[in-house]
Amino acid sequence: MALDFFGDKWSLLIIRDMVFKGKNTYGDFLDSEEKIATNILADRLALLESANIISRHQHPDSKAKILYQLTPKGIDLIPVVVELIAWSEKHNKVHPTATAFAAQLKKDKQGVIRALYAEHGVKGK
Repeated sequence: MALDFFGDKWSLLIIRDMVFKGKNTYGDFLDSEEKIATNILADRLALLESANIISRHQHPDSKAKILYQLTPKGIDLIPVVVELIAWSEKHNKVHPTATAFAAQLKKDKQGVIRALYAEHGVKGK
């Protein structure tokens, strides 16, 4: 069941961008280097919202924009995304940013995860 909601490449990239890059608008996601198509982006945002992994809100700076945020259920995916990055770095040639992140994980994985939770407003995890 979990793979139905976040098990495809594009959903995982959206979650990754929300967790690590602070992306939170449709335009932010379109600007990702992976170049997601507009129809796929709209579909994945709707899927993630229907699964209660993200929520949509009126953007505080623009009535024309929607602000997407991780829900508590989405925030609980942080350790999963961290492990996927660590696995990818171990077994594949990855972007230098992922390599540097994996080096941080090797030093203090729990500290990195706690910092990511804190960035998303979760204290005490």
